[in-house]
Amino acid sequence: MNEKRKPKSPDEIDAHIGRQVRMRRKMAGMSQEKLGEQLGVTFQQVQKYEKGANRIAASRLYQIADVLGTPLSYFLPEANGAEGQPGFAEKQTAFVMDFVSTAEGVELNRAFTRISNSKLRRRLIDLVGELAKESEGGNQKLS
Repeated sequence: MNEKRKPKSPDEIDAHIGRQVRMRRKMAGMSQEKLGEQLGVTFQQVQKYEKGANRIAASRLYQIADVLGTPLSYFLPEANGAEGQPGFAEKQTAFVMDFVSTAEGVELNRAFTRISNSKLRRRLIDLVGELAKESEGGNQKLS
């Protein structure tokens, strides 16, 4: 039997937990290598955890929460009774988590939260919205 096996995609809960680990690690300004050292695993293992490719045991998740200084519940999806069926909110949350866990997302969030003037924050949101509209319309000229 020379049957090709299709690679198994990560379970949605494992992927969610991995995204949460990645986001929290980036928010803490910690590299995958540094987190791996703290956990006693390689950075490649941390990568696999964050992608959801390898499941994180409860004891390891507890250890990750301790190292990153966050409650264990931070990593777990909300129980909403919709057994494994992600709805609009869950899909939007995944989208936001994917963005926030990028270097640009973390940098943007850090800078944005340092702006104490609410009117200035609102103006910045409006500016970004206008830039996005221009970009979508094919008019990417910013100068």
